[in-house]
Amino acid sequence: MPDHKFHIGEIVQLSPSILRKASGGVYEVIKQLPDSSAGEYEYRIKSINEPHERVVRESELNKA
Repeated sequence: MPDHKFHIGEIVQLSPSILRKASGGVYEVIKQLPDSSAGEYEYRIKSINEPHERVVRESELNKA
């Protein structure tokens, strides 16, 4: 499997999703996580507008 597409400290755009309560927007990658059971890398991200962090799949993110 190729390396992570996004790196710690990188600013990314979260794609809005009907299945996710979070709205799309700009986030910072806080941590790279191993691939999920679906075979896709996951990331811990944080918005400056929210007090908590989120875990998202790589396919939900784009370069900001």
